[in-house]
Order: sequence, then structure tokens, then C-alpha cells
Amino acid sequence: MASSNAAGVDNTFRRKFDREEFLERARERERQEEEGGPHKSKSKGPPVQRKPLKHRDYEVDLNSRLGKTQVVTPIAPLSQQAGYYCSVCECVVKDSANYLDHINGKKHQRALGMSMRVERASLQQVQERFEKLKKRKTDGTFTEQDLDERILKQQQEEEERKRQRRERKKEKKKEKAVEEETEIDPDVAAMMGFGGFGSTKK
Repeated sequence: MASSNAAGVDNTFRRKFDREEFLERARERERQEEEGGPHKSKSKGPPVQRKPLKHRDYEVDLNSRLGKTQVVTPIAPLSQQAGYYCSVCECVVKDSANYLDHINGKKHQRALGMSMRVERASLQQVQERFEKLKKRKTDGTFTEQDLDERILKQQQEEEERKRQRRERKKEKKKEKAVEEETEIDPDVAAMMGFGGFGSTKK
């Protein structure tokens, strides 16, 4: 057990604050906010009205650089570095999954001037969309007869594959039987009493 007069750290010290000094600092900060100084609050200005989300009108190109080699230097501009470059946000993303996350994300959409809210569709817009989808569906009509033909064709192909498999198995069995006949030593065959296997050797 340690003695009470042993040398140690004095942890009984308690910091004392000067209340007047901190009150003066708070008053100074309030005066600066009222005057519009460097610590001006962001929430004081009017809220920015952004457009609602819109459907992308271009195809996202993820496959153009697939399988290609590229020399990457640290001094190259961002657009020529390894990965996917976003010209709107001026950043490079290393893989396609993260690039898709980025272009669908809040930061990118805000840079395009859009909020993450979707515009509420009217009844007329929904009806027009249904009509458009119906027209697309009738262009490539698909009947039950087509389905029956496809099923029949698949069954025929499956039967053909099974037949070919059976033929291959039969051929393998024949080859194996021929190999076994040639492998038997005539002395061993004579000793076991298999003298007449059709072999002409003596």
C-alpha cells in the first residue's frame, strides 16, 4: 500500500473561469452577427429554390474505357486520371459503382441546380405515360402461338442434346471394352483359363 505522502500528480487542481471575460466575448460575437461580420449565420438569407429532379436525358457511358490500358501520371489533369471524371463537380471517382452513386447523389444534383425532391405527377401525365407504354407494347405483339412454338423448339433441342449424350456414352463404353481386351497379358489369361479370347498370339 502506498504512503499518503508519496510523490504523484496533483489532480486536485480545478480550472477557474473568468465569467466576465466570457460574457464579454459572447456580447462581441452577438454584435458581429448583427452587423453582418465574418461569422454571419448561413440561415439568415432566403432559402434557395431548386428545381425538382428530372429524368436523365443522356446515356451514362460506363463501357467506353472497359478493358483499355492507360498510363496515369500524377501531374495529369483530373479529366485524364484513372477513374471516372465528373465535369460538373470536377472530381474523379475510382469505379463505376461509385460513379453511379455520385451522379445520383445530393452533391451532384445540387451542382446541377436540382433538389432531391421529385415533381408530383398530374393525372393527365400518368394517363399519357400509360398510353405511351401501351403503344410500345402493341408494336411488338407476342401471342400464345409464339410461346408454344418456342417451348416446342426448346424441347426438341433438349431431346437432341440428350440423344447426342447417349451416343457419346455408348462410344466411350465401346472404346473402353476394346482397351481392356488389348491390356490382358496372354500368360495371365492362359493361367486363369481364358485361353480362347480370339487372340492369335501364343
